[in-house]
Amino acid sequence: MFKRSIFVATLLAAATPALAHTGIHTAPGFLAGFAHPLTGLDHTLAMVGVGLFASFLGGRALWAVPASFVSMMLVGGIFGLLGIEVPAVEFGIAASVVALGAIVSFGLRWPLAAAMALVGGFAIFHGYAHGAEIPAGSAATLYCLGFALASAMLHGLGIGVGLISLRHEYALRITGAGVAAAGVLLFFV
Repeated sequence: MFKRSIFVATLLAAATPALAHTGIHTAPGFLAGFAHPLTGLDHTLAMVGVGLFASFLGGRALWAVPASFVSMMLVGGIFGLLGIEVPAVEFGIAASVVALGAIVSFGLRWPLAAAMALVGGFAIFHGYAHGAEIPAGSAATLYCLGFALASAMLHGLGIGVGLISLRHEYALRITGAGVAAAGVLLFFV
């Protein structure tokens, strides 16, 4: 089932309209949105970090933590699309990578509501960055759908890695430490 879902998502991402008319060079909204979280290391690490955190908490957190992130990321995306200023966006994005990696690394168990609030707060920064960087001519709805789907897929990747690593909890903690260390480097790039 999971392999089929990835296959279908890949086909959807690759299915772009034929731009046979000269002078039309805008990227389709969905594809541009889908590519955005995949082309920035900061976003990719945070999305995987959300999945690792969810897998570490287990149970309902496996769907609730990523759902909180995606829904609040869409709110942040709307802020970005509308030009509503969100302060310290780059700092918030880098801090999300460090915090999520550190939480997993230290093996900190959070109550579900607190975990959802934490990732939801960080998601606003990520969503704002996505929304503020929409390519000209892209359909906002398709663009948002694209970055939401790509983010959810990266959460799924983090959950998968986390669930495999849970067999040896130290492996999950080392993975979290790697995410946190990469996040620290983001502050200097």
